[in-house]
Amino acid sequence: MMMMGFAISDEFLGTFVPIMVYWVYSGMYIYLGSMERYRLHSKVDEDEKNLVTKSAVVKGVLLQQTLQAIISVILFKWKKLFEITGSDDADAASTTQHFSLLLLARQFIIAMLVIDTWQYFIHRYMHLNKFLYKHIHSQHHRLIVPYSYGALYNHPLEGLLLDTIGGALSFLFSGMSPRTAIFFFSFATIKTVDDHCGLWLPGNPFHVFFSNNSAYHDVHHQLYGSKYNFSQPFFVMWDRILGTYLPYSLEKRASGGFETRPIKVSKDE
Repeated sequence: MMMMGFAISDEFLGTFVPIMVYWVYSGMYIYLGSMERYRLHSKVDEDEKNLVTKSAVVKGVLLQQTLQAIISVILFKWKKLFEITGSDDADAASTTQHFSLLLLARQFIIAMLVIDTWQYFIHRYMHLNKFLYKHIHSQHHRLIVPYSYGALYNHPLEGLLLDTIGGALSFLFSGMSPRTAIFFFSFATIKTVDDHCGLWLPGNPFHVFFSNNSAYHDVHHQLYGSKYNFSQPFFVMWDRILGTYLPYSLEKRASGGFETRPIKVSKDE
């Protein structure tokens, strides 16, 4: 790809486009979050219940994205160095558009299943292990009331284990090219931001096609849901298979907006 006379590699775009998408998409939700009718928590709750300042969240996310960018560049270069198949352009020229779409769909599905599986088990273990929760994962749960640009507010080690390694595995196992990775990781970024946006928007396609959505993840961020709904960012299959799925109802608040309520809670809660 050429821009202003300079060649911009797919590896570069695959690394930095998702970062740009994160902040642009978060900005959209900041605007929508000013409207109480869409919120899962009131603005007052967001300001009073969260245990970390918004400036600290922004700094934490920027650190996380810097580390991810460095590792992503290394990963792309490593894959390119050891690539033994023909170039993507040659492959594309010798295939039909129909086959290319099927290949893209297959790679997306594999990548989604890989990252979901990895993140479920790492995420769940970080809750069950008291040491890991106290010293690492509890940082993310300082956001009792999640909001969009706090989606990647994690301890750096958690970011490495959960997001960076999970993303690397999905990239390698799916066999996607750096160009395909631009679209997949941008899509995954948008989905992650949406899950943490703290809003319930009418007609949101993520709410239509995915049971794992902003309300589902909001349950997990509440005290009653800390042992449930570990799945992220796409499907809820592991929660259902392993008994950590907590159903909920979505009710309108008298003051505007919505509220998630658990339908049932285990006896030990």
